[in-house]
Amino acid sequence: MHGLRESVLDRQLMSLGIPLHKVELPQEAGMDVYDRVMETALNQLATEGITHGAFGDIFLEDLKNYREKQLQNNMMQTLFPLWKQDTKSLIKEFLELGFEAITVAVNGAILDKSFVGKRLDKAFFERLPDGVDPCGENGEFHTFCYKGPVFKHPVAFTKGDIISRSYPDPKGGAPVPYWFCDILPT
Repeated sequence: MHGLRESVLDRQLMSLGIPLHKVELPQEAGMDVYDRVMETALNQLATEGITHGAFGDIFLEDLKNYREKQLQNNMMQTLFPLWKQDTKSLIKEFLELGFEAITVAVNGAILDKSFVGKRLDKAFFERLPDGVDPCGENGEFHTFCYKGPVFKHPVAFTKGDIISRSYPDPKGGAPVPYWFCDILPT
């Protein structure tokens, strides 16, 4: 949903020093395909001695339950360190610690094009309409974090084109528009 280039993700993980296990999905994979591919990947991680999975979910109970079930099938435990925390406090701490991020995907049914490709800073949060979660926890926006105290060095990038795509509404309504900002490695 972030629309990030794989090369940008690779650079981010190299700067963080986190090992990467990529899971390849076919284009337009449905949930049945996703579940099968993830089951295979989780089985492999379990054979490598991985016993826990950590997730940044804060409020979405159905997603939390799904993740718990998915990992439980592989005898793995789930960790949700941010669960039910106040998102205004979380984003304030994120910024105070020196992290920097940019919006890379914006739900066009909630926010307009002017919110995509923007740095998360005081001005960004002052512009957010009422009811929009400051962490984008309800799918309002998705971000790319490129700098902070856990990075060995900032991830260098330039902003590319801004494009629009529409996705089917899971509730059967009109297609949902999204704005994406391409992030180019430099």
